[in-house]
Amino acid sequence: MGFFILIRKTKPKMLSFSSFLAIFIATFLLLHPSQAQLNATFYSTTCPNVSNIVTTVLQQALQSDPRIGASLIRLHFHDCFVQGCDGSILLDNNNNGTIQSEKDAAPNTNSTRGFDVVDNIKTAVENACPGVVSCADILALAAESSVSLAGGPSWSVLLGRRDSTTANQAGANTSIPAPFESLSNITAKFSAVGLNVTDLVALSGAHTFGRAQCRLFSNRLYNFSGTGQPDPTLNTTYLANLRQICPQNGSGFVVTNLDPTTPNAFDSNYFSNLQNNQGLLQSDQELFSTSGAPTISIVNLFSSNQSAFFQSFVQSMINMGNISPLVGSNGEIRANCRRVNGS
Repeated sequence: MGFFILIRKTKPKMLSFSSFLAIFIATFLLLHPSQAQLNATFYSTTCPNVSNIVTTVLQQALQSDPRIGASLIRLHFHDCFVQGCDGSILLDNNNNGTIQSEKDAAPNTNSTRGFDVVDNIKTAVENACPGVVSCADILALAAESSVSLAGGPSWSVLLGRRDSTTANQAGANTSIPAPFESLSNITAKFSAVGLNVTDLVALSGAHTFGRAQCRLFSNRLYNFSGTGQPDPTLNTTYLANLRQICPQNGSGFVVTNLDPTTPNAFDSNYFSNLQNNQGLLQSDQELFSTSGAPTISIVNLFSSNQSAFFQSFVQSMINMGNISPLVGSNGEIRANCRRVNGS
């Protein structure tokens, strides 16, 4: 969206930097109302230590579960893609059937994890600041802390989200990008929530740490697209290693590293892996192996320039965190992330 300012002056006059900045901010807030309502200092007086509380609980969890950081980012991602960043993914089924949990949707069942850690964070936050911090904001803060603790960038998380009183299991089944979808389908799902191709590549870079289950990529090892052959884009040595981890008739729930090089570190090696045909998921490798795709040049940039990746990742996390947040008097601050207040 563009705009023009017509100034009727006989002599051109340069705007001072402060005047220009004021106009820029006013225009930005007008065009980005959800971002205007979220801000990094939202809890500065009501719960000033919330970020430290989240980090402390997460550090404790990491001692016994090195996967937890990647799992918490995934919860934030899967939350935001379904009716916005509102904590709806955290809701359990309720007794009267009005909540059908997103946890039971195909992209989440037997897959999403870390709910107990979210509960622990919520308990610690409630002890310090009862009734103040939303579960949706806890997910956003936990995602940032997870990246920072793994050696990635840190950023000021925009806050002020409130929690939904509904879940959307059907939406979770259709809106969340799947690991075996084509690049065009995934691009369309990102576009539907206002995210562009750079966001897609940058956020995919979160697969620089964490694990994935064999069932999510075993078709690439043995019967890609019904051919009875492996995915031709798979590096042959990598293919052989993956077949040892995931034998054809083995358990689909065995996990392996998304990044075979530095599996617990947040770095740019994920993109170098794609260049070497060592992307674990189909949705990963297609970022680089889809002929003529606009994602290829971004993968190349991020592989060669980790700072560029970190910078783009931070901006894309902020963009994602601004998908349709509930603010103001909308929604509620749940006392328990698993259920609506009063239920």
